[in-house]
Amino acid sequence: MKKDILKTAVELFLTYGFKSVTMDDIANALGMSKKTIYQYFENKTVLVEESVMYLFQTISSGIEDIRDLEKNPIEEIFEIKRFLMKNLKDEKSSPQYQLEKYYPKIFKDIKERQFCVMEDCVTCNLERGVKMGLYRKDINVDFVSKIYFTCMMALKDKELFPLDNFSMQTLMNNYLEYHLRGICTSNGIELIDNYLKINQN
Repeated sequence: MKKDILKTAVELFLTYGFKSVTMDDIANALGMSKKTIYQYFENKTVLVEESVMYLFQTISSGIEDIRDLEKNPIEEIFEIKRFLMKNLKDEKSSPQYQLEKYYPKIFKDIKERQFCVMEDCVTCNLERGVKMGLYRKDINVDFVSKIYFTCMMALKDKELFPLDNFSMQTLMNNYLEYHLRGICTSNGIELIDNYLKINQN
């Protein structure tokens, strides 16, 4: 039952935002009373915190599964992007903004966890890419991994990138191509071009 509540809460939070969704909304979506939800979660803040952690663990596990496939580093990045877009539902409601504004402690904690996971993922990706001759040997791996995380977070800033002007899909596609073309060798550029030709409309 608790897992069902978390799944539904995550779905609603991502679709409508952490502030916008009420306990009544979640109860109605599940076809149960609020009293039942409160048996598992003391209040909305607790539910938000556990929902965020549930989503984080789901995404972290999915990223690890993709990394275990040991695809070439360029294809791996695009596969992770596709997985994130599927699980974050295009983030049309600006959930990150609402989480940061209304639940700052939860936001700070999850951002630190996200950074640890992404830094490890990106660092390994960069190091593999250099060894395979797809990324330039002269890149500063530590710098690039930190810039990558910072820019990915910035894409979700709706003041910088209003939803009316930029879809998350477009932002992610443009940023990944920007990122990769800045660090790739000629062999890597050729691989990007082939991948985009086959997989992008």
